[in-house]
Amino acid sequence: MKTGTLRCYAVAAPGIEGLVASELGAIGIDGRADTGGVAWTGDAASLYRANLWLRTATRVLVRVARFRATTFWELERRAAATSWAALVKPGVTVAFRVTAKKSKLYHSGAVAQRLAESVMKAVPGVRVVDAPGEEPEEEPAGEEAAGETQLFVARLAHDELTLSIDSSGAPLYRRGYRQAVAKAPLRETLAAALLMSSGWEPGDPLVDPFCGSGVIPIEAALMAARIAPGLATAGRAPRAFAFTGWPQFDPSLWRSCVDDAAAMASPDLTPPIVGTDRDEGAIAAARANAERAGLTEKVRFEAAPISALRVPQGAPGWIVTNPPYGLRVGEQGEVRRLYAAFGRAVRERAPGWHLGMLSPDPRLDAIAGTEAGRRLEERLRTKNGGIPVRVMAR
Repeated sequence: MKTGTLRCYAVAAPGIEGLVASELGAIGIDGRADTGGVAWTGDAASLYRANLWLRTATRVLVRVARFRATTFWELERRAAATSWAALVKPGVTVAFRVTAKKSKLYHSGAVAQRLAESVMKAVPGVRVVDAPGEEPEEEPAGEEAAGETQLFVARLAHDELTLSIDSSGAPLYRRGYRQAVAKAPLRETLAAALLMSSGWEPGDPLVDPFCGSGVIPIEAALMAARIAPGLATAGRAPRAFAFTGWPQFDPSLWRSCVDDAAAMASPDLTPPIVGTDRDEGAIAAARANAERAGLTEKVRFEAAPISALRVPQGAPGWIVTNPPYGLRVGEQGEVRRLYAAFGRAVRERAPGWHLGMLSPDPRLDAIAGTEAGRRLEERLRTKNGGIPVRVMAR
């Protein structure tokens, strides 16, 4: 892998690829969106900036090899030609996430074993551990450290193997500020996608009446203050990224990228941003998360039911939220009543304000929209914890 010409790929949840491409364009990277992510060719600086600035991508990979393999002997020979010493240092722990489709080598575990044997032969002291077959759909119980395992992703399709190294480490939705978690947490990447696709602009006031652990208001404040998500902690120190452990890592270039991102932050630009929730425990979690993000003075959290919805005085803004889904049997009636109450509160207590919401069911967003006195329009389709959802806004 030559650091001057990196073939990079930002992995994205389904439906979010266009947002990732727009984000890359905003930092000067011309990416090509396809199903599952956005590809570009760039230098190490582009890789570092992408990890620092992408709010909606899951992780950033770098393509390191591509070859045809129809037998294990061919796979072993091709893998041995990979420049493993340029990718991992001696003594590093690595993992291989392998998927195989429509190929003669269809057993992903056996493919991972051959790749593991190849890197262990080439680099002294390398330890190999298991990796899940796909990116986990479910949100972990809490914020986790990046860890020390270097992930490789191998995709075998039609007998062509593409090998990539993960540059991010922990997924990019783990900004570092969220350690306190409420029920049914929303990933930071999806919260950012909801905000971007709804029509909300970073200078607009915002209220989230079902804020949970505060992710939507906090992400909105980070965007308004131009704080890079990779610097989303109170001390503004960058979170850990896997590429900082690569043999060809450039510390001075990385420091320059971090300094540039820190200089762009403008916390005084934050508009009124409010999060409310009827659960006092959720509000306590949200306040703790905002404190870790260095946004205690920029985001206000209050315990309040939807019937007590209040919006800041002044110009109309946006209500952007992720209401409860109520997927268990017997909850549907209660959830329909909640969405109706939500819509009425918007109509009565936030006249002139725009509405954006994440919805798993057209019947529910129709109830909310009707009660709010507006016809919501679909802006985006994606998934939340494996559940198909849509961003609805007006």
